[in-house]
Amino acid sequence: MAKSILLAGVGGQGTILISKILTAGLTEMGYQVKMSEIHGMSQRGGSVTTQIKYGEVVYAPNIGLAEADLVIAFEKAEALRALPYLKKGGTMISDEREILPLTVLSGGARYPHDALDALREALEPGKLIVVRAAQTAEKLGNIRAQNIVLLGALVRAMGLEAVDWKALVETYVPAKARELNIRAYEAGYAM
Repeated sequence: MAKSILLAGVGGQGTILISKILTAGLTEMGYQVKMSEIHGMSQRGGSVTTQIKYGEVVYAPNIGLAEADLVIAFEKAEALRALPYLKKGGTMISDEREILPLTVLSGGARYPHDALDALREALEPGKLIVVRAAQTAEKLGNIRAQNIVLLGALVRAMGLEAVDWKALVETYVPAKARELNIRAYEAGYAM
């Protein structure tokens, strides 16, 4: 039976990079993997989602409503937006970070500052994992490593330790950023 992971973020957060690393790792574990990216208005800070399905046999990457085993959100409003895709009993990992979209900054919409409270109410106890990925990455030296912090948290939550994820991170990130990203992965895994 296939499992599915939905990643939801904002343009520039590295959603696609973490998806490529995940796909490589799951393939290395012997799974058939399919991935789909939806960029939206990513260049303008808009939503970016990636859908990954893996299992013995996978026909398509598309994740329908209430089908995702795991949702990983790079920002808490994106977590709320992705909630309908999480299946009953599924797990959500969300950064507590807030990124105000242009519609909020221009006064055309309100930001859901209470998004984490709404998620806690909607999900079963223990099924929401809130991490400080952006804050942790910033303390490590570069907020752009937020995605790799989230990768570490995801690997631990899903029990995917059968692969050398650090080696995969080294393969996919630029040489100058490898050490930082390895520390980011370790910090995320420890959360």
